[in-house]
Amino acid sequence: MVMQRHHLTRAGIALALCLHHLVSAIEVPLDSNIQSELPQPPTITKQSVKDYIVDPRDNIFIECEAKGNPVPTFSWTRNGKFFNVAKDPKVSMRRRSGTLVIDFHSGGRPEDYEGEYQCFARNDYGTALSSKIHLQVSKSPLWPKEKVDVIEVDEGAPLSLQCNPPPGLPSPVIFWMSSSMEPIHQDKRVSQGQNGDLYFSNVMLQDAQTDYSCNARFHFTHTIQQKNPYTLKVKTTRGITETTPSFMYPYGTSSSQMVLRGVDLLLECIASGVPAPDIMWYKKGGELPAGKTKLENFNKALRISNVSEEDSGEYFCLASNKMGSIRHTISVRVKAAPYWLDEPQNLILAPGEDGRLVCRANGNPKPAIQWLVNGEPIEASPPNPSREVAGDTIVFRDTQIGSSAVYQCNASNEHGYLLANAFVSVLDVPPRILAPRNQLIRVIQNNRTRLDCPFFGSPIPTLRWFKNGQGNTLDGGNYKAHENGSLEMNMARKEDQGIYTCVATNILGKAEAQVRLEVKDPTRIVRGPEDQVVKRGSMPRLHCRIKHDPTLKLTVTWLKDDAPLYMGNRMKKEDDGLTIYGVAEKDQGDYTCVASTELDKDSAKAYLTVLAVPANRLRDLPKERPDRPRDLELTDLAERSVRLTWIPGDDNNSPITDYIVQFEEDRFQPGMWHNHSRYPGSVNSAVLSLSPYVNYQFRVIAVNDVGSSLPSVPSERYQTNGARPEINPTGVQGAGTQKNNMEITWTPLNATQAYGPNLRYIVRWRRRDPRGSWYNETVKAPRHVVWNTPIYVPYEIKVQAENDFGRAPEPDTVIGYSGEDLPSSPRYLRIRQPNLESINLEWDHPEHPNGVLTGYNLRYQAFNGTKTGRTLVENFSPNQTRFTLQRTDPISRYRFFLRARTQVGEGEAIVEESPALLNEATPTPAYTKNHVDIATQGWFIGLMCAIALLVLILLIVCFIKRSRGGKYPVRDNKDEHLNPEDKNVEDGSFDYSDEDNKPLPNSQTSLDGTIKQQESDDSLVDYGEGGEGQFNEDGSFIGQYTVKKDKEETEGNESSEATSPVNAIYSLA
Repeated sequence: MVMQRHHLTRAGIALALCLHHLVSAIEVPLDSNIQSELPQPPTITKQSVKDYIVDPRDNIFIECEAKGNPVPTFSWTRNGKFFNVAKDPKVSMRRRSGTLVIDFHSGGRPEDYEGEYQCFARNDYGTALSSKIHLQVSKSPLWPKEKVDVIEVDEGAPLSLQCNPPPGLPSPVIFWMSSSMEPIHQDKRVSQGQNGDLYFSNVMLQDAQTDYSCNARFHFTHTIQQKNPYTLKVKTTRGITETTPSFMYPYGTSSSQMVLRGVDLLLECIASGVPAPDIMWYKKGGELPAGKTKLENFNKALRISNVSEEDSGEYFCLASNKMGSIRHTISVRVKAAPYWLDEPQNLILAPGEDGRLVCRANGNPKPAIQWLVNGEPIEASPPNPSREVAGDTIVFRDTQIGSSAVYQCNASNEHGYLLANAFVSVLDVPPRILAPRNQLIRVIQNNRTRLDCPFFGSPIPTLRWFKNGQGNTLDGGNYKAHENGSLEMNMARKEDQGIYTCVATNILGKAEAQVRLEVKDPTRIVRGPEDQVVKRGSMPRLHCRIKHDPTLKLTVTWLKDDAPLYMGNRMKKEDDGLTIYGVAEKDQGDYTCVASTELDKDSAKAYLTVLAVPANRLRDLPKERPDRPRDLELTDLAERSVRLTWIPGDDNNSPITDYIVQFEEDRFQPGMWHNHSRYPGSVNSAVLSLSPYVNYQFRVIAVNDVGSSLPSVPSERYQTNGARPEINPTGVQGAGTQKNNMEITWTPLNATQAYGPNLRYIVRWRRRDPRGSWYNETVKAPRHVVWNTPIYVPYEIKVQAENDFGRAPEPDTVIGYSGEDLPSSPRYLRIRQPNLESINLEWDHPEHPNGVLTGYNLRYQAFNGTKTGRTLVENFSPNQTRFTLQRTDPISRYRFFLRARTQVGEGEAIVEESPALLNEATPTPAYTKNHVDIATQGWFIGLMCAIALLVLILLIVCFIKRSRGGKYPVRDNKDEHLNPEDKNVEDGSFDYSDEDNKPLPNSQTSLDGTIKQQESDDSLVDYGEGGEGQFNEDGSFIGQYTVKKDKEETEGNESSEATSPVNAIYSLA
């Protein structure tokens, strides 16, 4: 008996029907597990096109992919001979694939690999073949050199400019442009033909204004080659003679054209004449093919797409102008390369079964059919008594294990060929149930239902159904068993509930599976909404009472005018109906209640009519705050969200604009309500975002233009599960409160950020040094003090939140500083006196700031001998290191005390004095504490002795003159000015050299000759030894250096004025 193969009807499962006395063939299911277990001959799954043109600049890839079990191996032929891939170093084959890769990176000519290639895929059960792939390398030859003469043509005459492009592979795209790359304008008078030539139905004078160049664009190289341009010379006449049309292409009155089935047919007619003729197309004996024709190139071309044999016949084009018309007839013959009528399909048989392969093809001329087996002509293959070839059919009888092979059918004629692979596989496989185990099928009572039990086996198993383990096969009555394994019930009843077992059996064994059937009650609306007429502002209620199976989830939705109803603040959906608060005219319409489960649904509809209330009555109503919302309900409970629904209170004649949702938690701040979110007044339900480990309670406040309502009654509580913190504390700071500590503080997490019990903080710190070690401490309070720190050093600080569920992400690092202390004294204090009117001070920052400098404090006082002025104070910013003191007395000296300051206080002072004036004509250099003490120098001691001797001589002279009654011209001497010729006086500078500096009173000279200042208090009076001198406001000394006639006055002032040698001379005089 002959077996006919049939396609699957359900998901690749071989359960086809037996027709016309042919036994069913087997189809392997698309289950990957089954396919991986069963032997399977090779099948070609991917290959390159038959006519394969490649780019010469790229590597060549000739594709060939196949599947099978075992995995196939691949080989190739080139031009009918075995192609040794391993012998050519430029050629390789992809792993687990037959695709050829020809690599030209190291050189080589792609043209050397042109030819006809064919791929062979083999395994233990047969050999599959690819089509013959004709490989060609793309070519873009250069345009042949030619000299183009000027073309002379009479105005009104026809003209064709030939292109004759070089023969490229594939053929180039032709277009015309001027030599300046401007496109040539085309119309029904001037147009390009399909052969690339440019046709002029009649030449006009303006055609000579440009030249004409044919351009060829090659596909693979993306290059454009340009032909030498044509130049026209149009000879004018007194008038253009009008002429009847004449065909420029094709020539004559008739022609023929052959076209292959399935491609596009292009017919073309180009005519000359004055004026330019119009073209129309017709088919002899009928209409042009409907839906397949398209006019192109200003009606000069007729395109018929996807030509078939019915499109054969005679077509003619009619060219006409006002001078007349002509026509050209084109006889079209449609030939056909082979095409499939019945392509052979894979055939899977069980041992002893029959089957057949059919290969039917058509074409013009009719193709010849050739059979091959495993790539060899079937005539040359070993004899097979179970196989019989009958033209386009191979019949198999009583097949046995070992008969598996791959058969090829080649259908060819002069226009092409087709090649198809189809394998014959003989399998013996025990039955297998492909459906999931223990299926559950639920159905509504009295509905039709079907139990599925897909199966596989070879030979094809028989399948039977049983209920609740009973021995009787279910088929007939309310049951109908299908060959594909399904059991159909016309009407499911309550008594049909139970466990059904399907059993698949063949000679190799059996398999079974169970399906449980549950019959559910239908969903019904027992009281639906009714038509109502209500007044505006009232509160209508639409009923929807439902009865359904309690084991099914019920969903109730409302529609208004057949669209989903928006549940605003005035709509309240309840279990058995819908209530509309403050109904308005816009609420009028059809309302539909839809009750549905996953198995069925029911609906009921009613119409609501709303009667209007006069507007003046509404304006007269008093407006008040809204009533509080009521009946808060929590639904859709989730880990991080919950839906809160409420019923709006009366708006009291002022529409509700907003709702404020508040929450309270009972762990961190019990009894304190916080705003959670705000929603528009049209909403009465919202999904609230929640934080972990919070015991929430919600309430709602309504708001209108008058004010806010009272809070609603709180909802029930909802406890969220805990989680590790997601954020770390903010505002982390480190600062010292004492000079040997650093206090680390931060903003703690609040109740909705803790996310779990036992919230604590891991504090980590280290000196700002990548090599330093981290220290850590876990605390609960938002503060930690680190002791025994160096003074004012930077620290890296991290604070990470942690609860019993885990730690927050790694925190950012902040920089803090340990405590500050008093700063050291400034590094130096330099004093410079550029002239008698000012003193310049310059200093440097302390070597050890011990914190952030906040400024400098300068205290200074003038002194002259034992007389001192009052203390003056200047404060400077931390960035200022210079100060200029304006003085009114050029003789006074100054003592300066400079301290740096931090937020802790002022540090140690650096003390300096302006140098004494020995010679006012000598400018003073910068004076610092570090200069050499000149009082210990030998030359200075000698000079002082000379001055003392001179003073002694002057005292003796004065004593003699007084005893004689003479007068010393003190006044003249006192009024005598400095020598104006002194250069130092002229430039206004005085340079006090180191020799003029003398030790200060109460100072001590160190071993290295420097002057060591005594420790001083903040009061400068102690440094002046209680002097009684008089000073100006700036501290300069204002004593008069005049001759004292009274000896007692002279003696009384001697001690204070003897500091300066000049003063001593004046006093003695």
